[in-house]
Amino acid sequence: MNHPHLRYETKGNLAIVTLDRPRVLNALDRALLGELEAVFVQLSGDTAIHAVILTGAGEKAFAAGADIAEMAGITAAQGQALAARGQAIFDLIENCGKPVIAAINGFALGGGCELAMACTIRIAAESARLGQPEVKLGLIPGYGGTQRLPRLVGKGAAFKLLLTGEMISAAEALRIGLVDEVVPAAELLPRAEALAAAIAANAPLAVRACIEAVNAGHDLPLASALEMEAGRFGLACASLDMAEGTAAFLAKRAPVWQGR
Repeated sequence: MNHPHLRYETKGNLAIVTLDRPRVLNALDRALLGELEAVFVQLSGDTAIHAVILTGAGEKAFAAGADIAEMAGITAAQGQALAARGQAIFDLIENCGKPVIAAINGFALGGGCELAMACTIRIAAESARLGQPEVKLGLIPGYGGTQRLPRLVGKGAAFKLLLTGEMISAAEALRIGLVDEVVPAAELLPRAEALAAAIAANAPLAVRACIEAVNAGHDLPLASALEMEAGRFGLACASLDMAEGTAAFLAKRAPVWQGR
């Protein structure tokens, strides 16, 4: 894949996607958003890839928000269209059918924080700083921040971040549930790769079904969500991977997944 502002590499069944605009702290301009979309469209259909790590180039930033120069002077209609496009791309990442681990190095602000929240799991370096500073620019988050943040940390903690526009440390992000793990900076990518490998060793259909069930059921009434879960459980029971997994367990051998 040829993407000027994004690096893509594979390690076995893992993919590593790196935002590569370090001179502007990996700001999410329209070009980079388009490259992210293209990569995750391809990843969603690539059965050879079982897990994805998303990170930023350099030591200073995962992604320090949207490109403010692009946003200056846009109209209401243009702003709505820009937000809708970013939301669609982040929804694609959230629902690509593979676990996406955000390895947050440095700043994850504004659109960068929203991008991290669209990932399945978030690991932060101790030096990471996260926040939604849009109110300091006369804006609100437009790529899902007002919706994903309260779902992750609760309304009170979300309001505190959204309304003050303040940055918080990785330790505070862990405390409120915005990130799932904090490690020393030198251990960030190795830890992300280890976690991705542990997930990728499991049945790919089952991993995908877990992600889909959680995302689809999160905002449903419990009874409806449980009915949906039961249906997906039934589908899993009919898969070749379930037959292989149970046979391997009983034979005390490692399973060989087929993804079917």
